Amino acid sequence: MNWIPLDNLEQLSNIANAQGYSVIFKHSTRCSVSMMAKKRFEFEWDAIPEGTPVYFLDLISYREVSNKIAEQFQVHHESPQMLLIKNGECIYETSHGEISAEDLAEQIA
Repeated sequence: MNWIPLDNLEQLSNIANAQGYSVIFKHSTRCSVSMMAKKRFEFEWDAIPEGTPVYFLDLISYREVSNKIAEQFQVHHESPQMLLIKNGECIYETSHGEISAEDLAEQIA
């Protein structure tokens, strides 16, 4: 699997209008906790069902997109943070040390 860079508001509309599941991983490039969560997530990457789009947001570079995510999907901003979107709604959200690709896969199953 590969990260899909999330760097514009139009992509959020596409995610919200998509059928099925999408994942958003919000990452702070200035935070060691965020770096650890990202590495753990990537280590477990194979647990995520094939074909699931996984978006990567550098929230330092794209603060406007990060703010819109909180508003649009009605979640409190965290960093790092992982959201599972299904048919336009956030159905699962976790942050910091609780981020796990294996837990995410269980939510999708």
